[in-house]
Amino acid sequence: MRIGIVCYPTYGGSGVIATELGKALADKGHLVHFITYQQPVRLDHFHANIYYHEVIVPTYPLFDYPPYESALSSTLVDVALNSHLDLLHVHYAIPHASTAFVAKEILKRQGKYLPVITTLHGTDITLVGRDKTYAPVVSFSINQSDAITAVSRNLRDETYRSFDIRKDIQVIYNFVDLKRFRRRPLAEFRQAIAPNGEKILVHVSNFRPIKRVQDVVHIFQKVHESVPSKLLLVGDGPERPMVERLCRELSLCDDIRFVGKQEQLEDILSISDLFLLPSEYESFGLAALEAMACEVPVISSNAGGLPEVNINAETGFLSPVGDIAHMAAHAIQLLSDEDMLQRFRRQALKRAANFDLEKIVPQYEELYVQMIQQQPAISLPA
Repeated sequence: MRIGIVCYPTYGGSGVIATELGKALADKGHLVHFITYQQPVRLDHFHANIYYHEVIVPTYPLFDYPPYESALSSTLVDVALNSHLDLLHVHYAIPHASTAFVAKEILKRQGKYLPVITTLHGTDITLVGRDKTYAPVVSFSINQSDAITAVSRNLRDETYRSFDIRKDIQVIYNFVDLKRFRRRPLAEFRQAIAPNGEKILVHVSNFRPIKRVQDVVHIFQKVHESVPSKLLLVGDGPERPMVERLCRELSLCDDIRFVGKQEQLEDILSISDLFLLPSEYESFGLAALEAMACEVPVISSNAGGLPEVNINAETGFLSPVGDIAHMAAHAIQLLSDEDMLQRFRRQALKRAANFDLEKIVPQYEELYVQMIQQQPAISLPA
């Protein structure tokens, strides 16, 4: 199949999943065309079956805001016609679902029907999409998609609660590449981070308010009082200056390391003992899944789709959002009991195997085939 993929090319979950899906499809022989404003961050090596089409947005003095949506729709039409796409898979509803609809209508008038699949990832529904500025367009464009998928049952249910969606939403979970995300023996790296045998806790996010990174620091403060430990904060974003200031106020700078955005996240996870994710909301919790694949138990909130990934008292522990004391107590319990920690490690890996790329990607392939086979014949306008 010739598949077009539209996504945000960033470190966020939607961009990561879209890119990893495209790479997996290319490995299986499909021709994959990424269409976005810059090369996705995880599109990090050449592949004969992968193509990248940059969306160029002209700037004119007339425009206060460059019209990215129009440029994207035009690029979609061009790629669909010249690369003979069989379907278009857009990730994150805003603005991709609406731009795909515009492109689809233009292509109809040129005699080409292009099935559009929209995958909902989270904040496109639970945060941005609920804004009255966008809500009518979000509802309309989702309903105009040929197929709709969501990355968790929770997100599917939230979408139905928040919008007037009159189509079936199929749940296809996020996935992890177990060949890449696996625990490796990196003793020298661990020794450099924790030279005195301290336990290593880790948090990965975009440092936005919804991730509650300051809670991570307060949890670590309580853990640090009971268990010799270090904290690695991976990622970057608007909350980082406040979190750095909090670390100084709590005199924890010597034991907390900000490592920024990291391409080789699996190496950091391989030396970690516990993953912290106290988010206000997670539609799925991809970062937690990648940690579990590296045999790292997860201390998380019970928000959104996290209970579908992290099984309480088995792969980690779930707590109410903002309950720092509860999360810290569970973290201390795990880190103080080596037998329990090792058991949770094994169970985390076993759970992660349910979301292996090799199990999830075929679900998308099956949906693609179904959409291609169902496409109607179209007649050109007179």
